[in-house]
Amino acid sequence: MAVPKRKTSKSKTASRKAQNMKRKITLAGLDGESGAPCLPHRVCPTTGKYNGRQVLTISDD
Repeated sequence: MAVPKRKTSKSKTASRKAQNMKRKITLAGLDGESGAPCLPHRVCPTTGKYNGRQVLTISDD
């Protein structure tokens, strides 16, 4: 059975565990037409457009 030769340092352990931390969802920018904040690579929830094309029909109830 493999046994480590040296104790793993705290910084080595912390840098390995840093990959599993939860990251905040950042808004990439504002929509060009409505000015609403949008997630990157997603359809805009207010206009229903993606990459300048109308993808969803949004009704204003």
